[in-house]
Amino acid sequence: MRILFVSSEAYPLIKTGGLADVSGSLPAALRKLGADVRLLIPGYPAVLDKLKNCRRLTTIANLPVVDSATLFLGEMPDTGVPVIAIDCPNLYRRSGGPYIDASGRDWKDNPLRFGILSYVAAVLSCSDSPLTDWLPDIVHCNDWQSGLTPAYLHFKAGEGGKCAKPVLGIHNLAFQGNYPAEWVERLGLPAESFQMYGVEFHGQLSFLKAGIYYSASITTVSPTYAREIQTPEFGFGLQGLLADRHHEIHGILNGIETREWNPATDEHLAKHYDAEHLAGKKIVKSALQNSLSLANNAHAPLLGVVSRLTHQKGLDMFLAIAATLLGQGCQIAVLGSGDAQLENGFRQLAQDYPQQVSTTIGYHEPLSHQIMAGADIFIMPSRFEPCGLNQMYGLRYGTPPVVSHTGGLADSVHDSNAESIKNDTATGFVMQAINQQQLLASTQQALAYYRDASIWHKIQRNGMRSDLSWDRSAQAYLDIYRSLVQAH
Repeated sequence: MRILFVSSEAYPLIKTGGLADVSGSLPAALRKLGADVRLLIPGYPAVLDKLKNCRRLTTIANLPVVDSATLFLGEMPDTGVPVIAIDCPNLYRRSGGPYIDASGRDWKDNPLRFGILSYVAAVLSCSDSPLTDWLPDIVHCNDWQSGLTPAYLHFKAGEGGKCAKPVLGIHNLAFQGNYPAEWVERLGLPAESFQMYGVEFHGQLSFLKAGIYYSASITTVSPTYAREIQTPEFGFGLQGLLADRHHEIHGILNGIETREWNPATDEHLAKHYDAEHLAGKKIVKSALQNSLSLANNAHAPLLGVVSRLTHQKGLDMFLAIAATLLGQGCQIAVLGSGDAQLENGFRQLAQDYPQQVSTTIGYHEPLSHQIMAGADIFIMPSRFEPCGLNQMYGLRYGTPPVVSHTGGLADSVHDSNAESIKNDTATGFVMQAINQQQLLASTQQALAYYRDASIWHKIQRNGMRSDLSWDRSAQAYLDIYRSLVQAH
């Protein structure tokens, strides 16, 4: 089974969010099951710098607008997964992030940058590929950035080419890659593709709709999210098309990289610990309090937030109840960036409560591990959450999460109550409604259990013993790939 896995980011090469974690972990898990996987990614400077054993592979000519690009083949620095990087300096070698410039604005040529990613993926997935010794059976695209790949493949197959079966992975339906109609011709798509039964969406070219319409199968990152995206509340205008394709939609809960996220071996922690030896977690908490200039108080419940600071993540609700929780003796450690209003709100909270609140704006991988391990309770009240990984990190590190009942949060966290504590299934605290009153009530429920050490340790250990690895999920993906190849 040969699989071309296409992504706009992959950890540890480059990361802005959960897509990078999945794109770094899932191909490695598939390889363990015997699949021949290659990752295709734009050749950002960080990618080209971090690839191991990198060598020139080939040049692809006759690309839309940019004419040509050079492909390099290297390996992931930690797992050895083969990586094909698209080196097109005018598109990818620039300062700033994968999607935005240094001032925080979207790159104006993003439709071209990710149109080329999609186009190259299609070229490598058909029988006329320049890589004559490696033709994939499956091309697994991820989110809107590679969503045009299935459309390109559809029209290449219509010309008589033998092509891989396209699978689209939806990690967040809210981001759709919608651009003016002029990009249809510029990106080399035929005019007939621009219609309701094609790539058109409200008068624009939609990368994500193209992927949904033309893919052979659709995956999402949790079973609950697979159902949610077929409803008006979570479908962002695409619910009708998704409902029409419901038989091809598969919700598979993400796993996490259990080697990277392991409190027993984590290099970022002051002390290692595990489910049987939780005393080390107290040392990590003390070290975190010291490093963040919080009062070193072992008895103060420390609430952790590692997140994008956006409306989706529900952290405006947390900000609204923070003073109440601080008045009850809690501490808060925040790491993230996003909306300026939320950033400023959490900054002001830290100024008002300097020994109880720490706010770090930005992304800091070691600190994210330290908060996940040093906090007592993890706060994640998302208004919608396709899967979420941070709640799983919380489970893994014995930091029970407070979460909303949505998407992957509902699938991965089991509410703590008298019954679930008795039968050893309690792992966190699940809000049944998404509002600040419910967030306060669920957090205070967590604090009540926190004060009972025997019950709290039981909840911690239940979460730490959960199977959060990629093994089961990778097998589910492989089963979908095999069914497509056999049907073909």
